[in-house]
Amino acid sequence: MSSNSLEQLKATGTVIVTDTGEFEQIAKYTPQDATTNPSLILAAAKKPEYAKVIDVAIDYAKDKGSSPKEKAQIALDRLLIEFGKNILEIVPGRVSTEVDARLSFDKEATIKKALELIELYKTQGIDKDRILIKIASTWEGIQAARELEAKHGIHCNLTLLFSFAQAVACAEAGVTLISPFVGRILDWYKASTGETYTAETDPGVVSVKGIYNYYKKFGYKTIVMGASFRNTGEIKALAGCDFLTVAPKLLEELYNSTEAVPKQLDAAAAKSQDIEKVTFVDDEAAFRFALNEDAMATEKLSQGIRAFGKDAVTLLEQLEKRF
Repeated sequence: MSSNSLEQLKATGTVIVTDTGEFEQIAKYTPQDATTNPSLILAAAKKPEYAKVIDVAIDYAKDKGSSPKEKAQIALDRLLIEFGKNILEIVPGRVSTEVDARLSFDKEATIKKALELIELYKTQGIDKDRILIKIASTWEGIQAARELEAKHGIHCNLTLLFSFAQAVACAEAGVTLISPFVGRILDWYKASTGETYTAETDPGVVSVKGIYNYYKKFGYKTIVMGASFRNTGEIKALAGCDFLTVAPKLLEELYNSTEAVPKQLDAAAAKSQDIEKVTFVDDEAAFRFALNEDAMATEKLSQGIRAFGKDAVTLLEQLEKRF
């Protein structure tokens, strides 16, 4: 048996991804990929050891833009790329870089920003195949991802995903990867019902298992990457999932544990399950109605977009002061 729970989790076939902007923490856990978001970047940017990363972005933008506000926006994009660049020096795979959540309901603006981020990475010698453009799982975001994947060959990570309808639409759009948010689903149900849940009955875990089995049953290539974990029990309950993106604190717990981590999800077993196929292809109304019928998903998607948007604004305000 492998020496610790983290190694055992990897042995189930699950690819481990770190969920942090703090690249100095990453190497210990030997993940394949890493994910970031505006909240994680904001948290890292507040720490003195990352001041040099911000300085790179400020220097890049100081001779660009006609006002401090414009310079701040240019600096923010460069800041995202600098964090990504540093992360890619540590992980062998890909890094997820998020499009501003305030563009979540604008397909064309999302595509434009994604192309700008990819171009910025290119100026740093980083190929688009090492990048996942992270986009909120709104109808507009999913359609933007469809075009980015098919027309531009840009890999996308559809985030803030809380419902089966979102997962189906993402798979039909041919996106590279989805990030269903396990812990935030649990948060909603605990607040709404007052109940306590085991790892097995955790609504977030149940949701990801359902999505995983559906994808494997019908042969979708989209990667399922469980995200937003509250405890290691949730992580262990999804052992065998394609990817799991985990914060350093929980990776450390797994690293220091020797508890057994048996495989829980199996692609071959999923193929024999009795699952009904559904579709949202070119049916925006049906998608929106299905999402609307899921109170948890509707509330958590809106809340997530607001929170990420707010943190992006905070970062912009901080950068603007430097000009």
